Amino acid sequence: QVHLVESGGGLVQAGGSLRLSCAASKDTFSSYAMGWFRQTPGKERESVATINWSGGSTYYADSVKGRFTISRDNVKKTVNLQMNSLKPEDTAVYYCIVVDDLIASMTPIGPWGLGTQVTVSS
Repeated sequence: QVHLVESGGGLVQAGGSLRLSCAASKDTFSSYAMGWFRQTPGKERESVATINWSGGSTYYADSVKGRFTISRDNVKKTVNLQMNSLKPEDTAVYYCIVVDDLIASMTPIGPWGLGTQVTVSS
């Protein structure tokens, strides 16, 4: 299993930006497709963005397309989510996780970490 720790969340005004980071513990991190998901209280966890093992392919939920960018650094064993033009509806706990190699399916493999809270004020 890959142990993942998310960071970078916080409080930001609408229209602002945040950069989330996820650090992995396993040396084989570079062989995994990764993704970011988010969840708000009372709602199901939803997919945000996924990236293949090399970083050469990415996939985004329609709700964040054009505003969020997922990237990875296999040397540093991190996966990042740059979030621009944030909206109040982006408020959620954000999680990174190993996903299925078919990244368009946005299927989480697990395990879930603790996540990082993002709050966007209007």
